[in-house]
Amino acid sequence: MVGASLSGVTFISVPGWVGASQFSYMQMVLGYLLGYFVIANILMPLYYRLNLTSIYSYLEDRFGFWSHKSGSAFFLISRIIGASFRLYLVAMIFQYAVFDPLDMDVPFALTVAITIGLIWLYTFRGGIKTIIWTDTLQTSFMLIAVGISLYFIHDELTSASSGMFELVANSDYSQIFFFDDWRDGKFFLKQFLSGAFITIVMTGLDQDMMQKNLSCKNIGEAKKNMYWFSVVLVFVNLVFLALGALLYLFAMEKGIAIPEKADYLFPMIALEGYLPEVVGVFFVLGLIAAAYSSADSALTSLTTAFCVDFLGLDKKDGANDKRTRTLVHLGFSLILLLVIIWFKSINNDSVISELFVAAGYTYGPLLGLYSFGLFTKFQVKDKWVPVICIAAPVVSYLLKDNADWLLNGYKFGYELLILNGMLVFIGLLLIQRKNAAKESATA
Repeated sequence: MVGASLSGVTFISVPGWVGASQFSYMQMVLGYLLGYFVIANILMPLYYRLNLTSIYSYLEDRFGFWSHKSGSAFFLISRIIGASFRLYLVAMIFQYAVFDPLDMDVPFALTVAITIGLIWLYTFRGGIKTIIWTDTLQTSFMLIAVGISLYFIHDELTSASSGMFELVANSDYSQIFFFDDWRDGKFFLKQFLSGAFITIVMTGLDQDMMQKNLSCKNIGEAKKNMYWFSVVLVFVNLVFLALGALLYLFAMEKGIAIPEKADYLFPMIALEGYLPEVVGVFFVLGLIAAAYSSADSALTSLTTAFCVDFLGLDKKDGANDKRTRTLVHLGFSLILLLVIIWFKSINNDSVISELFVAAGYTYGPLLGLYSFGLFTKFQVKDKWVPVICIAAPVVSYLLKDNADWLLNGYKFGYELLILNGMLVFIGLLLIQRKNAAKESATA
């Protein structure tokens, strides 16, 4: 689960983000803890009690056919966008670090195809058991790479007479809490609550993340896994932010121009001779590990969700299951390829920032659906659910785009996810039926 959470985006984009946002990301990370507590004590007991393979089957039991399809469809969209963001970043660095210096004139599309092709091979052959073991190994490589990078960057700093974390703490980049301006995107309460809700949707309502917990022996083991994971993730993210501060301090001391796109800072310092070659080697190994430990499970979960939720393979006799799964697996690989190439043409921001913005639109309907199902006993007019789920992100976008003059200068940050979920919840209230939901389907 750590591997699936800490992708190539974390490996490169979180350190690069420090220059613009300091350590404010830790406010979100602290919010994650609240989110993981909700997942462990509300969502996971529900999934285990209903013995779900796809977690979106709950929506059919609770509301009906169209709610189930809407939930799974928004997961597919969310996971395709999320996986594409992560793989785009990795392919971009491969192009920059490997092919461009060799003057091989390799098209970016081919770099992406090679990356996805390798993932497709071993996810198709191995399934979830292979994913869990390879994720563990890849995550170990990633964290070793970060540790080595920290050691050598600190060692190269002539100002590093103090310890590494003391140096970071005394820098201009280490401010964590921001309480000054409630309209600012870095304001504490906005980031803390955004972190909690982002965790609930991107982990608790995400087939990719929850299929690992559903592979535990029982609910007790799954809860223990979730609690340890949440604690580890706080410290790991703090290490990535410390790496970012050291990178900026190093660039300042050595007179290195900060690249216009901050995501290039770590690869530039690691690969262009500013540090010993061993850092560059481990950077590439860490990047591969980070990318594959998140993208492989994403591809597998996309296949599982589509086969179960849209094709109903779990209810069929299984005669053609293998061929169908192969075609679906290949189809999602091609979709990822096309989305990554499209994203390259439009991206102009830090990838991790763009990832959370996208999550606000695509995971909002899932947040609203599950909140309504778990915390009310109302039934809804099922055929109207897709309309509500599409309308809410559109309204959220319009509000965000016009917030300056509508809300007296207020700027939406990642709390857009909460707004989106509330709009879906209100929409479901408007299309409710008077009869109570089935008692067996409520939490």
